[in-house]
Formats: sequence, structure tokens, C-alpha cells
Amino acid sequence: MGKVAILVPREEMLYHAHNILQEKSKHKQHYEIGDMKVVRTKNVVMEARESIARGASMIIARGLQASLIKQYTDIPVIEIVITAQEMALLVVKAKQILKKENPVIAVVGSQNMFCDMSYFDSIYAIELRTFYAENNEDLRITTMRAVEEKVDLIIGGDVAVETAAQAGIPSLFLSNTEDSIRNAFSMADSVSYAMEVEKKNAAQMETLLDYSFGGVVNVDGKGKIITVNPLMEGILGQSRKKLTGSLLTEVFPDLDRVRTERVLSQGGDGFSAFLMVNGTSVLAMLAPVLIEGRVDGLILTCHKMRKKLSTEQKEAQKHRTASGLVALGRFEDISQLSSAMQDCIHLAKLFSLSDFPVLIEGEAGTQKRLLAQSIHNASVRSRNAFADISCRGLSEGEQFSLLFDEKGAAMQADGGTIFVEDGEYLHPANQYRILQLLRYKICCGKELQRNKHADVRVIFSVSHPGNLERAVEEGVFRRDLYYMLKGLSVRIPPLRECREDLEWLLEKIIRDCCERFDRYHALTREATELLLNYPWPGNGYQIENFCERLILTASKRLLDEKLVLRLLKELFENSTSLGFSRESVHTETEKEDTVKTGHAVQEKSDAESEPWADEREELLAKALKKYGGNRKKTAQELGISKSTLWRWMKRYGLFEENMI
Repeated sequence: MGKVAILVPREEMLYHAHNILQEKSKHKQHYEIGDMKVVRTKNVVMEARESIARGASMIIARGLQASLIKQYTDIPVIEIVITAQEMALLVVKAKQILKKENPVIAVVGSQNMFCDMSYFDSIYAIELRTFYAENNEDLRITTMRAVEEKVDLIIGGDVAVETAAQAGIPSLFLSNTEDSIRNAFSMADSVSYAMEVEKKNAAQMETLLDYSFGGVVNVDGKGKIITVNPLMEGILGQSRKKLTGSLLTEVFPDLDRVRTERVLSQGGDGFSAFLMVNGTSVLAMLAPVLIEGRVDGLILTCHKMRKKLSTEQKEAQKHRTASGLVALGRFEDISQLSSAMQDCIHLAKLFSLSDFPVLIEGEAGTQKRLLAQSIHNASVRSRNAFADISCRGLSEGEQFSLLFDEKGAAMQADGGTIFVEDGEYLHPANQYRILQLLRYKICCGKELQRNKHADVRVIFSVSHPGNLERAVEEGVFRRDLYYMLKGLSVRIPPLRECREDLEWLLEKIIRDCCERFDRYHALTREATELLLNYPWPGNGYQIENFCERLILTASKRLLDEKLVLRLLKELFENSTSLGFSRESVHTETEKEDTVKTGHAVQEKSDAESEPWADEREELLAKALKKYGGNRKKTAQELGISKSTLWRWMKRYGLFEENMI
């Protein structure tokens, strides 16, 4: 147990404390006692600070003195609280003095001095009134309030007794017996035990931090750093003293702020993330610290993923840079405003920590190559070569030459990554060679003796989600290779599923085009909505070329919906999605208007005023004819609901019986 100081207002309280200490020593309970003093309230803070300077780790005090010590020091204070038994003795003594039926007795002092006296009135046949003071200066005023209420007797401390005497009212000093002092020592035992446990835990945590193989950050319940270990100081390049008190999300800006705040407020399983910290690739693991189900803080651990290069490796890197086998793309180059894209990048960052092959699935124009480069640059192979080969349109021999020959990608990118684009077009013989490369690090030549070791990571892409599955079912793609690739698969969502990223991209491309051609054009709100709701099957490629054409051919500053629609029709006339791109914007509104008003004539008028009405009617008629009037298949073809299909058929007078 730590050193205890006892600071009390009366000598008899010290006498009780001595008796209790002697009693405890007989039972081999020893306390290290510092100061034992009778102190005046006005001097109590000074006395407490002197006791702390002499090594006291906790202080036993009473009432207002205890409150002042708590307020002006940061040491645990054990309060002496009058027990119910002690209070009962005082009440009985007061009744003996007063010799009166149902006397009015006032209790004056600091509220923290007293036990619960809720039922004293009925138990002792008295009227008990309590008068609590906030500070020492208020004690006299508070006592005078009791005097003004004409109480019969006042129980309180020195100030209350003195004020009562001046007013000619009987009083009793609020004295303690050994009961309340003994309770205070018992509380001191509990506090001391808790402090020892906390010290032990702190020491264990300190040892764990200092000898951990990874960087560790301890965070409090408000998201602020409490401490970091030496390894984390090295990773961040900052001292523990400087980091302490900083917000975790400010020190680690790449850490997902929303997910971090969610773990801090709700707990859960935490999460892992790939971070770039002070130029170092690390795997970060964030976990909540839970106490009885409540989040009390966070622990963030970081493990380095990169190693220093040897002189030979640095020379090899220079050679790769000169040969062009370098990946330039980074994760931060990819727009990640939508939740769908954020999930995709989060998964890709985690995959970058592995050395297993990665499968990227995505439509044309979804930045598959940029994502592959980003995965490579975030991996431990980032300082080695990155080579990419497209399989589409190549013969088996051409694929072999580019991938496995002496100067092929596998040998040139040894130690690095090869990116196999349009992998569903890889010929069966080369599929087998890729499998051997993945499983055994062997680059198979056309002759057995020409097999060579090649340590490369493979990132595989297909031009559309589901292509590889279909190729397996059709027997043109190896099932074992499929399962090897599918483990770490990531789908890049098309831009039509990422509205925020699509909007950002449109704004950026149009702004860049205007700057490049020294022009100034702007889309109207309606034109922007039309472009945002168009499906863009070609994604980024299609958008870039469309915007280039739009800006080059624009003859007026404001680009309206009619102009945009005309160009969409001119460029992509055969697209079945044209004319239905604004369904998500208008369907519900139109449905509500129809149900509420029943004005079919107005609905027809609205349809005729739409700039794409003619195209919609034509496409609708073609689709109905194609499926023999089958509504379900027609709706699926057009990407609309059956109720919307019925309404459009009614609008344009197209019914199954009229179809050929």
C-alpha cells in the first residue's frame, strides 16, 4: 500500500485513527503513514500539497476539506463520511438536550460528510432539516439560514457551532467515532489495491509496447494518443512526447476516419488497413479496448511491409526504370468518393499485402491496369519490375513469347509483378504455364531443359465479371487455375454504380477539356442529370471520348440536355439503354402523379414533351417485337420494372395484341 496522509479538523479524529492503526497492526495489516495532522480548512490545500511532496499517494480527509483537496490536487482522496450510527447518537443526544416533542434539528455542512438520513424523521420523531454549503465562505451564511428558520438545535462543524452560539441556539459538534474512520481505512485499502493493479497493468503495457515487434499506439476513448512504443516512434519519425495528445486520425491521415469513429463509439471487431506512413508501407490493425462492454480506447498496431534495398537491388531498379518496366499508378490516383469504390480499394489494399495472385474483374474502362499498378506499388515487390501483357487477339505462340520466352515478362519481371490483361483469352497451354509459374516459381520453356526459376506475382484481369466462370463451364479455361485466381478477387464497380465518382470524373474531364482548348463551357443541371443517369457501358474510356467530342463541337457556352441527348444518340444509337437513363430520376414522381391525379391526358402530354420520347417509343416497340410481347423479358431487356413497362406501353399505345 502507498503512503497515506491523514488531515482532519479535530484532535479526537486523530486519536481514533491511532487506535485503528494499532488494531490493524495486531492483525499484520501495516500502513505506511505519512502526515497525521489537525488542519484548518483555510490551510488544507497547502498542507495537502506538502504531504504529497513528502511522498503521500492518497489522503484521508473529511467534508469541505476533502472537497478542496480533490479540487486543487490530482491525488486520490478518501472521504470520511459520518455513519448512520454516528448520526443517530448525535440525534439522540440533541433530543436529550432539548427535552421537546418533535424538535426541529438542523444539520449544516458539506454534503459529502453525511450518510443517508431519509428516514430519520419517522425513526427518531424529529423534524430534520439539511443545510449544505458549497464552500468554506458559505458555511456561516448557510448556518444563518438555519437560524432564520428558527430550528431548535444545529449540528455541524466549527463554523456552524460558533455561528449557532452567537445566535443563542443550542448546537452539537459533528463528531466522528471510530466507525467512520474505520470505513475510511477500508476504502483506502480498496483504492490502494486498484492503484497497484493499475500500476501493474501500466508496467505490463509499457513492457509490451517496448518489446513489441511492431509499432503500437495506445489511444483513449476520445481518439487521442496516450502513448506509442519506440518502434512506432521510428515509423512515424516523431517522439512519444510530441505524439501524445494528438488525434489518431490526424497522425494517420490514411486511416479510414468513419470506420475509426464507428469502432470508437460502437466497438465491434475493429478492422485492418494498408497505410503509407512516413514513406513506409505498413499493415495496420485497429482494435477496441472494451471494459464491461464499453469502448474505453483503441490499440493500433503497425507492421512494416518494405525492406531496404541492397546495392545490387538498387542497380537492378535503375535498369528497370530505364527499360520502362515500372508501375506509375497509386491508390490515391483512383477516385474513391463512392462507398462502392471505397470498398473496392480497401480490399485491394489488403490484397497488396499478400504474395498470392489477384484476380481483377471489371468492365472496359474501369481502370483495371491502374488498380493492378497500385496493388504492385503497395506491395513488398514495389521496387521490382512491373510488366503487363494483354492476351486478347494473340495466338498461343505470341502469348508464349511475351510471357515465358527468354525476354518475356516472367523473366524480365523476376522479383516483381506481371499483369495479365484479358486473361480469359489465355490459350490452354499458356494457362498450364501460368499455373506452374504460380505454384512452383518455374518459367516453362518449350523444352524441358529450358525451364527456369522465376519469382513473380501474377495479377490477372478479365474484361467483364463472370467471363472466367463462363470460360470454365465451357471448358476453355482450366478449373484449377480458376480456383487459384479466385481466392483474392476484387471487382471494380462500373461508374453507373458509383454516382459520386462519376460526377467527379465528368466535372474533371470537362474542365480539363475546356482548359486544353481554351474554351469555357458548362453543363446545365438537366444535362448533368442526364449524363449521371446514363449507364456508360464503356466507363472511363467512353466518358473521356464523349466529353472530348462534346467540347470540341459545342457552339454555345451552356450545354443543355437536348444537345447532350443528340450527341448520345449520334454516337451510341444502338445502345438499348438510351432513352431510359433518366428512369431512376422520374419513375417514382411519374407514378405518384398518375396515382394521385389519374390525368392520363397530362401524362401523355408530358411524354410528348420529353426530348427522348421518340427514341424511347422506338426502342420499346423493337424490344416487344423481339420477345413476342413477353413483358417480363422486355422489361429485363430495357432495365425497367414491369409496372413501368405497362405504363409506357399504355402511353405509346403499344399492346401485345398489336404486335406482329
